[in-house]
Amino acid sequence: MGTEIANVTPVNFTAGAIIEIQRLMAEPDFDNQQRLRVGVKGGGCSGMTYVLGFDVPAPADELFLYEGIPCCMDKSHQIYLYGMSIDWQGGLNSRGFTFTNPNASSTCGCGTSFAV
Repeated sequence: MGTEIANVTPVNFTAGAIIEIQRLMAEPDFDNQQRLRVGVKGGGCSGMTYVLGFDVPAPADELFLYEGIPCCMDKSHQIYLYGMSIDWQGGLNSRGFTFTNPNASSTCGCGTSFAV
């Protein structure tokens, strides 16, 4: 795993997402060795599903910082996610992270699955 931090961040986070991520990182049981993993995996109703969670970086990961939040992403996932914006919705009807991906040709109704 490289220890070099990328100069350009492949994704963006809204102010609401940053606040929620910082809240999660402030939990007493948070493992400081982990980074916020942003990625994709096969599945979902449109073909690919977003991955967002804390994980230990792997050798194929690119490391980056966003507003002081340590992040990692498999370099091969950038083609699907570059330029994506991640937001946090905290309302009563809709609660969770949302993804606005300029690379998606279609998105399913749940908002967590997409096609390219």
